[in-house]
Amino acid sequence: MTDETDFHRQVEAHFPWNFAVNVIDIVFIMFGMSLISRATVMPLLVSRLTPSKMAIGLIPAIYSLGYYLPQLLTANFAEGLRRKKPFVMLVGGLGERLPYLFTGLAVWWLAEPAPAAALVALFLLLATSAVSNGVATPAWFDMVAKVIPVRRRGLYSGLGHSLGALLGVVGAMLAGWILADRPYPRNFGLCFSLAFAAMVISWVGLALNREPESPTVKARTSLGHYLGQLPTVLRRDRNYARFLVSRSIANLGGMAGGFFMVYGASRFAIGGKEVGTLTAVLVGSQAVMNLLWGMVGDRRGHKAVLCGAAFSMALAAIATRMASSAAWLLATFALLGASMAGDSISGMNIILEFCAPEDRPTYIGLTNTLLAPVRSLAPLLGGWLAIGVGYKGMFTVALLVTTLGGTLLALWVQEPRHIRQRKLATAV
Repeated sequence: MTDETDFHRQVEAHFPWNFAVNVIDIVFIMFGMSLISRATVMPLLVSRLTPSKMAIGLIPAIYSLGYYLPQLLTANFAEGLRRKKPFVMLVGGLGERLPYLFTGLAVWWLAEPAPAAALVALFLLLATSAVSNGVATPAWFDMVAKVIPVRRRGLYSGLGHSLGALLGVVGAMLAGWILADRPYPRNFGLCFSLAFAAMVISWVGLALNREPESPTVKARTSLGHYLGQLPTVLRRDRNYARFLVSRSIANLGGMAGGFFMVYGASRFAIGGKEVGTLTAVLVGSQAVMNLLWGMVGDRRGHKAVLCGAAFSMALAAIATRMASSAAWLLATFALLGASMAGDSISGMNIILEFCAPEDRPTYIGLTNTLLAPVRSLAPLLGGWLAIGVGYKGMFTVALLVTTLGGTLLALWVQEPRHIRQRKLATAV
């Protein structure tokens, strides 16, 4: 029996177990994040610590830059690992999850006597978590691609994110109750502490993976030589290059996402319970759309899902700009949830279909690193526009840019799965 045959036998034998434990990982990390949502809870906390609109824009900017930028630097290392799990467990535990416990403690003790210090601690710990997540992602997603066959990746992503979002509705309502009924800043500190507890459970799910050794791995090269080869990837695969351009423009239009809650709070004077309700709508929408997008991704390809995500973000900007009462924000966060669900289901899965299995960490790292500057610039640009032309003007710019990105993705980029199928048919 060859190593390749034995590898596939192990993957099929352990598939039900690995499917279940990876769903547990997704479900509980989503539950934890619903308690401290970067779209609702964190902006509200930052607005209590400082009146700066730019500071609110730093939340998604710091996370995006920290998460996406380092991935290319660790992709070469990940490609040389026959087993990814030990590395992912170490970085994902100490670096990604533990900072949320320290954030809760910092907010609890520093928010009132030293709000500037609490804000700095929040941003530094958020950056630590984001960087650690980014460092681990090429290895983590390659591990998932190893243990979950391609025919079930959409189902895995859809089911895991849907169950996580449903539990996230509970988390969002719990966060709303805590924020409304507990005194500041202990209410925020408690949310972060509970989020960390949920993330510990997700780490246990990660640790329970039964990952076989990869039958083949690419030989490691020096970082300089490795980075020098990357422009060849973009020149060779023009469809992939067009995908990166289209996604960059669509992501730039996502500048409005972090400001929906702050705009609603300032215009309609919504409080803690309303924040919980809107967060519940956000994650409830994700629960429904994760399953729908997962089925679309498996049957039609992930490009269609990403187009839908871009146009959902554009509609969210329209709904917010036209809002005449707080009730309009229900539509805003339902559409934002649909957009976030599409991105979470297909943003990574489509990358795997552009390349051969041994190149997956490189394509994951290359994609996310090249998108990092845009994802980081977008919320800062949103904050700058909100200061210069007001929230409504910024929402209009976001609408136009997101629509352009979605249109380019729909008309300019070919579904990579269809290209591969045509090549296989020609070879036969």
